[in-house]
Formats: sequence, C-alpha cells, structure tokens
Amino acid sequence: MTENEPTPDAEPGTTAESAAPEPVEGRSGFVTFVGRPNVGKSTLTNALVGEKVAITSDKPQTTRRAIRGILNRPAGQLVIVDTPGLHKPRTLLGQRLNDLVEQVLGDVDVIGFCVPATEKVGPGDRRIAESLSGYGRAKKVAIVTKTDAASRDQITERLMEVDSLREDWAAVIPLSALTRDQLDVLSDELLSLMPEGPALYPEGVVTDESTEDRIAEIIREAALDGVRDELPHSIAVVVQEVEPREDSDLTDIYADIVVERDSQKGIIIGHKGSRLRDVGARARAQIEPLVGTKVFLKLHVRIAKEWQRDPKQLGRLGF
Repeated sequence: MTENEPTPDAEPGTTAESAAPEPVEGRSGFVTFVGRPNVGKSTLTNALVGEKVAITSDKPQTTRRAIRGILNRPAGQLVIVDTPGLHKPRTLLGQRLNDLVEQVLGDVDVIGFCVPATEKVGPGDRRIAESLSGYGRAKKVAIVTKTDAASRDQITERLMEVDSLREDWAAVIPLSALTRDQLDVLSDELLSLMPEGPALYPEGVVTDESTEDRIAEIIREAALDGVRDELPHSIAVVVQEVEPREDSDLTDIYADIVVERDSQKGIIIGHKGSRLRDVGARARAQIEPLVGTKVFLKLHVRIAKEWQRDPKQLGRLGF
C-alpha cells in the first residue's frame, strides 16, 4: 500500500452524470477512429475534446473501453468514441476488445482511419482499411497523424499511400494532435458529414465516463509508465471507494491495481514500495483537478491469476 500527501486544488472537469441534453440546431453524430494500436487515436480524441478524457501510453492496447468525448462547435456536436486498437487477439480479453470495436463501428456515422506519418503503410493498415467495407452506413475519412514528427516528404508519401487504400474516402487529412495543426480542418469536415439534428449532450459536458472510471484509468496510465512489454496487458485497476472526508477539503480514494502473477506484483510495488509511491503521486496529480479537491490516495496491489483468460474474472473487472 501507499499513502500520498495531497497537492493543491484545481477545478474539476464536467461529466454527463447529472446533466440533460438541450436542443441545439445544427448537426450531431458519432465518429470513431480506427487503426493499428498506438497510432494516436486517444491522443487525437483528447486534442479534439480539449481535455483529457482518454488515457494515453506508448504501450499497445492501452484503451480498453469505448470512451465518449464530446466536442461542441458552432455548427454542431461531435461525439468521439475512442476504442481499443484492432489487433490479433491472444486472450479472451483481446477478443472482447475486438468485439467492442466491431460493435462501435457498426453504430457510428463516420469512421476515421488513422495512419501515422512516421511509418509506412503496412499489411495491418491495409487489412483494416479493407475491413471498413463491412460498415456501409458510415462515411470514411483517412487521417495521417503525427505530422509534427515527420518530414514533408514522409507526409506526402503517406498521403499518397493512404489515398490509394480506398476509393470512397470523404476526405484525406494530415494533422498533428500534439501541435493542433489541422485539427479545425478535421472537426469541420467531420461535422459536415454528420446528420442534421440537435446536440446529444448538453454544452459543457466533455465525456459520459463516470468519475470512478476516469480515476481508474488515470491510475492505470500511471502504472503503465515504464513497465516491461509483457506487463501492460496484465494490469487492471478497480476503484473501491471515492469518499469526501467529513469536515475536510479532502477526498479519500481507495483503489486496487490488479495483476496476474506474484512477479508482476513485485514490479508494480518496486524496491521498498518506491515504484508504487511514484504511481500514486503521478496519478493523484491528475485526479485532483478531476474531483476538485485535494486527494488522499491509497493503492493496493492484488493478484487475480490469468484474469485476461477467465470469463468470471473479466466480468468482475468490467469486461
């Protein structure tokens, strides 16, 4: 376990837990971004929303749920559904993540296919691009991401490669979520492709994720940082309690970090608890702006053997 000292207050973000939609003229609808793991889908979602609603990591398959971020523009509202990256599943968890992506793709109005400007189009990209034909109702947009890290020649080459993958792209757009270059171009294009209708969420709402779910994801992001390649898939987080402390401007949060083996537990805890303390400190720095108070965070690491392959364990962990 680790106990972390509080840091200064910050203003909380807004969620959809208690708000009701208000009619707004214009266009509104759902868009999701697809592509290989780690092509920048969650970073793009956060950049469009203007607030961090999805965690990011350089580890593949960081995203595990369909997380909705909401972008309000004068012309209407975009609901951005961030999903796991499509991949060849090796566990029951992996299969369920792919099933989740399939379900989302069948429901959205627009699919944005993402390829990083820094990497050549490969067989995985081609396979995903071809699979989009199975979702006839959705319009398709190709997006070349991470242009800030690529040369002009790389960007030109990637645009040509991506453009040739399909004949029905509504648009092909290069952009950088990091520098926000071309983000407005993308959002305007996506809105123009949405059906006419009122806003689906009230103005000011940035996500429909619960506070507990957002806290769990923040802790998992902190735990993912710096771990070995085989460990990220074995990490899950369950928030046990979020409780404002009586007569104090402090929120008590108790959470479990779940791993599959004793050796993984040791890695997360670190020498004399040093790594777990660091995870708690980095997580708390992001949780406090979310809940709007100082936070006392207590983390416990527990083992659920082979939970990625166990249907009962997956159910308990929310998959």
